[in-house]
Amino acid sequence: MHNRDGIEIEQIKAKSIAEREGLLPGDSVFSINGHRLNDSIDFMFYRNEPELNMAISRKGKKIQAKLLSGEGEDIGITLRPFKIKRCTNNCIFCFVSQLPKGLRKSLYVKDEDYRMSFLYGNYITLTNLSAQDKKRIAQQRLSPLYISVHSTNRSVRNTLLGNPRAGDVLKELKFFKENRIRMHAQIVMCPGYNDGRELQKTIRDLYGFYPYVSSIAVVPVGLTMHRKLELKRVEKEDALKTIEMIDSFQKRFKKKHGDPVVYGADELYIKAGLNFPALKEYGELPQIENGVGMVPLFMSQAKKISNQLSGISHQARKKKFLTFTGISFYPYLKRFADRLFEKENIILNVVPVENAFFGKSVTVTGLLTGRDVIRTLSDKTAGYESLLMPDVVLRDGTDVFLDDISRKDIEAALGIKAKVTESTPGGIIKAMLEDK
Repeated sequence: MHNRDGIEIEQIKAKSIAEREGLLPGDSVFSINGHRLNDSIDFMFYRNEPELNMAISRKGKKIQAKLLSGEGEDIGITLRPFKIKRCTNNCIFCFVSQLPKGLRKSLYVKDEDYRMSFLYGNYITLTNLSAQDKKRIAQQRLSPLYISVHSTNRSVRNTLLGNPRAGDVLKELKFFKENRIRMHAQIVMCPGYNDGRELQKTIRDLYGFYPYVSSIAVVPVGLTMHRKLELKRVEKEDALKTIEMIDSFQKRFKKKHGDPVVYGADELYIKAGLNFPALKEYGELPQIENGVGMVPLFMSQAKKISNQLSGISHQARKKKFLTFTGISFYPYLKRFADRLFEKENIILNVVPVENAFFGKSVTVTGLLTGRDVIRTLSDKTAGYESLLMPDVVLRDGTDVFLDDISRKDIEAALGIKAKVTESTPGGIIKAMLEDK
């Protein structure tokens, strides 16, 4: 669909090329060098020329601007975000559908936009792509894309998507392969639907598109206590069988390509009670944001922090720090904290927080709410210098939890200074170093 209104400029960077040429926030850009712009991706695609002739609209008046830039030079324009395409599926495991009522409206929005997949790694099902969208992806080489496949059996997949009209995902993948578009695929495993032989077939089918399907992640379904449909949880036995299957495929793929191709999410190993593969087995961590390799990376980084620890002053070592995490990550963060104390006499008390908001079966740190943190830590803050809050519990770019509890609310309720920290060993150490 063409954008007839142009793309509005949200910000102009001070002392930039755009500012020198007189461009202003609120201006709308219609074209660059004769190429019509529909969104910020078009802008990214066409701006990489030394001379940019731009058609601009300012308060209804059409003007022309010429920007001359050096190679790789930022011209200083930030565009207003495009309107995101919505998901029309009704996935039986959709997390949005498992949210309780009364949260902020933005949490109930389901996105399904190939542009967000290209820009930010959001997973899409490919069920709302038009012929024009596919043509654009191929022409502009919008790669890689992150695709929720779940099953290559059309009947099973459509049941999982809650969309009987969804097309054949294998045909879509074939199109992208023919146009050399890289893809990362995920399979949300739902016992009784796409596990066992169905999972085996799906992995085999996806491997047929290698190397364009560059990685495959198997992730256990996440269920809250607010779900409307009765779905089976992934239990220990399910996780053990799935990891055994993944391991068998990995051995075969590594022997042939030197690449495991398919990976199990960290949560599968935690549920199975198995040790993680060595970090090197995860390659370039292509699906780390999908919870694949996060724990192994953390533990590897934790072993390499001796240089940072040498910078902690004697005064800082006398302080006691408090932090929290979800149930599943608690043993690993506790191990790190114990090492800090044993090796460096640094006190970091780690408290596991049970998720009462979404249900006890939700054990990841990123879905903890402010209310659950306050409830758990209400009698545990005495004597601590500060509370270190992992950034993954907060909305991007804010200090607010899923339930709209803010960092200041935490401080007021617990009577302790709260600091947001990067969720890495280095981030935790940095917060301690900077504590005043």
